[in-house]
Amino acid sequence: MRLLLVEDDYLLTNGLSAQLEKAGFSVDTARTAREARHLGQQESYRAGILDLGLPDGNGLDVLKQWRTHKVSFPVLILTARGDWQDKVNGLKAGADDYLAKPFQTEELIARLHAIVRRSEGRIMDTLTAGRFELDENRQTLRAGDETEHSLTGTEFRLLRCLMSRPGQVFSKEQLFDQLYSIDDIPSENVIEAYVRRLRKLVGPDTIKTRRGQGYLFDADSR
Repeated sequence: MRLLLVEDDYLLTNGLSAQLEKAGFSVDTARTAREARHLGQQESYRAGILDLGLPDGNGLDVLKQWRTHKVSFPVLILTARGDWQDKVNGLKAGADDYLAKPFQTEELIARLHAIVRRSEGRIMDTLTAGRFELDENRQTLRAGDETEHSLTGTEFRLLRCLMSRPGQVFSKEQLFDQLYSIDDIPSENVIEAYVRRLRKLVGPDTIKTRRGQGYLFDADSR
């Protein structure tokens, strides 16, 4: 899942980005309100973490502008402000959850998974497509009663993207957007390489190639 982290503290940004990537997210970062407004409106994200105290503006104003421009990804407000009125104002402005600093990274990741689940209409951390089950917390895949397979971060993000909408064709560009941050420069054939690896786990006919279009996940394949 591609995530936008808006935080002006360099140490917190770097440390949290590393933990989020370990948990299966690809992370873009913004340290100013201006950067956040631009990235939020121009890029595609599954969720955002937004600090309220930015050096060039208020995070609430960024959030309001996103919502005014129909930016709909779920947002978790992360701030040192713990007053209940700040929480109410954030939720009224369009936030989906609120976490005050200091915080435990495990709680932050759990809350992120929860707001993404709600945005997708799910109640569990297991993504199911046909006989396949993807555990988002443990980053494992199970097909029916078969052995559970552990996935690398990139394998997990790619499979999650495809399984989230079975039957839908994803272009390489769309997959790149969800797998990598804007600072990453992956090789041209990296998608094909990971698709080959995943086909060994799910079967050669489950991830189908649509020539000139992209890839789709066929949940009914055997």
